[in-house]
Amino acid sequence: MKKVLFYPIMLMLSISLNAQKKQTDSINSDVEKLDEVLVKSVRVEADLPITHSNLSKEELATRNLGQDIPILLNYLPGVVTTTDAGTGVGYTYIRVRGSDASRVNVTLNGIPFNDAESQGTFWVNLPDFASSIENLQLQRGVGTSTNGSGAFGASLNLLTDAVSKEASAEISNSFGSFGTRRHNVKFSTGLLNDHIEIAGRLSAIASDGYVDRASSDLKSYFLQGAYLDDGTLIKAVAFGGHEITYQSWNGIDQETLDNNRTFNPAGQYTDEDGNTRFYDNEVDNYKQDHYQLHWNQKYNNQWSSNLGLNYTYGRGFFEQYKEDENFEDYDFIPIILGGETINTTDLVRRRWLDNDFYVINASANYKNNILDIDFGAFYSYYDGDHFGEVIWAQNAGGSQIRDNYYFGNGKKDEFTIFGKTTYRINDKWSAFLDLQGRFVGYETSGLTSDRVALEVDERYDFFNPKLGATFQLNTSNQLYTSYARANREPRRSDFENGVDTAERLNDIELGWRFKTNKTTINTNIYYMWYKDQLVLTGALDDVGAPIRTTSGESYRLGIEIDANIILSDKFTIKPNVALSTNKNKDFITSRDGDLVNLGDTNISYSPDIVAGNMFIYQPIKNLQLGFLSKFVGEQYMGNIDSETSKLDSFFINDLNIVYEIKNIPVFKSIVLTGLVNNVFDSEYVSNGYFFTFDDDFSNPGTITTVEGAGFYPQAGINFLVGATLKF
Repeated sequence: MKKVLFYPIMLMLSISLNAQKKQTDSINSDVEKLDEVLVKSVRVEADLPITHSNLSKEELATRNLGQDIPILLNYLPGVVTTTDAGTGVGYTYIRVRGSDASRVNVTLNGIPFNDAESQGTFWVNLPDFASSIENLQLQRGVGTSTNGSGAFGASLNLLTDAVSKEASAEISNSFGSFGTRRHNVKFSTGLLNDHIEIAGRLSAIASDGYVDRASSDLKSYFLQGAYLDDGTLIKAVAFGGHEITYQSWNGIDQETLDNNRTFNPAGQYTDEDGNTRFYDNEVDNYKQDHYQLHWNQKYNNQWSSNLGLNYTYGRGFFEQYKEDENFEDYDFIPIILGGETINTTDLVRRRWLDNDFYVINASANYKNNILDIDFGAFYSYYDGDHFGEVIWAQNAGGSQIRDNYYFGNGKKDEFTIFGKTTYRINDKWSAFLDLQGRFVGYETSGLTSDRVALEVDERYDFFNPKLGATFQLNTSNQLYTSYARANREPRRSDFENGVDTAERLNDIELGWRFKTNKTTINTNIYYMWYKDQLVLTGALDDVGAPIRTTSGESYRLGIEIDANIILSDKFTIKPNVALSTNKNKDFITSRDGDLVNLGDTNISYSPDIVAGNMFIYQPIKNLQLGFLSKFVGEQYMGNIDSETSKLDSFFINDLNIVYEIKNIPVFKSIVLTGLVNNVFDSEYVSNGYFFTFDDDFSNPGTITTVEGAGFYPQAGINFLVGATLKF
């Protein structure tokens, strides 16, 4: 009798548990799909004819010990990263296909992150942001239409933490070389009453830096409130950071690199006794807060929409000790004392930014078995003040505290409309069409930091078509081709240097994707040709920002291959290589007082080879060992193929260990992570600058072009270890 009852009861229990699991999986799936709507309008799916790479939260977590996002992306194809302090904490930068960060379009939940005026991305303003990322996609080349400044080398879009159904909490701590440490706490309430979730994170990161005094004191937060109901997801997200970093953007010359590679000249001055000293507060101090509201609505199996609102508030300064500054540069009044005129002084100045950025972003999607259509509109408005103040002066020259010695303003508005269609022609063929109209206005007033009037009133109207096709040869092989055009307006510093010409890029991509159960290979060939490309000259302005010049016609031609190969249940390798040639055509420069046509020259900061590999070994279920390698070929920091401007190739290797302890009291699990960077202690330089100037003093009556270079050395062998306690 007991056996007769036992089987029906077990059967009913099994059905009940399976039904409950299916319901839970269904809820999780619905939440995930609604979350993905935030970035659908700027992303592409796996089989679209756009060259791209994806990274998940889990992949990022294996090496996330406080280093900035560019460093975590270092092993993607065609990517080169660098950092001022030499450690991956503080100011970090990314280049993709030789294009610098100002030409890589970045969006956070579909909202532009690039600064509207400089077009740069300053990850130091969002420290530990990788801890709040659900996933990301890096599109190389022009990619699909996105919001904000056009992608001229790549676009990177990030989706922040998805809504969690289950309650959770975790505490993470990590420590490492150069006094580096990170502490964060995260939590999620899970879905309360199946509708509401509140989640958040607080982080603190500090480091002394590899370079002398290149310290970082970074704090950040992330807070999310979400409401979920049948087909509706409303998310209010607030995140931001406060960074204080000692300046290390000056670099060092070759002699110093050879003899004292950690030397940092920032803040250096000579006291009254002739002793060399360093100002203790030569810092960059900036706060940035982002407030986003997203409403995602799924109406039925075909229609969905997304409405996003954003406000970003940024404010901060960098502080400098300056010696023997002229009164006239600060609007000081000369001092007459005992018949002697004093018109120079030592002083401490601050150069400020104070800006507001507003965005409204709306899109809709229609999808059935044949068509996938996205269309929408985007509007943004930026208002930024630039001003300087002297907070101390040995001789004040009649100035008052908090007087502005310069003040300027920049306003930028942008309106974009787009439509994207993927049409499944049959089981083999699909076609892709993407049309975007982008309309930008930029207006400035007041003075630059050099107290020069900057009056700009420009409008740019851009039409950016993109089209392509995908052919599914069989279950394992897929071919694609695409053409895309991008246009891009100059940035504020370009206008300061007299450049107001928009750039144009045409990009052709041919790709092959191969996929089996154990092997994935992506191969693509690209040809990107530019009109009036603004290439980096190699030189820096007085705040460490790169100076650009128009190169006329130029091109980038390359092939990229990346793979994921499962050798066995325990071994996986993920190699990639990017081979390219990057040329300015008929490049004209000034040399020895004359204009000279150098013919075809190499585009600055564009190595011909970038290769990487991840060798992953998993001896047991909860232990993963990774050996990561990166090679970057030699590159020129200028466009005139000068040997002075050459950066040597470098090859670095990292060791990554992740071990998760499960089935323990109190905690869901404990994750132990170790990272040894540059395990072979290579002395390498990943970035620098190059400059020329005309010398007409050495030999009166003649002009001689003099060249010089500076370098940013990176750390030798160093380590980070961390533990995450999950509740």
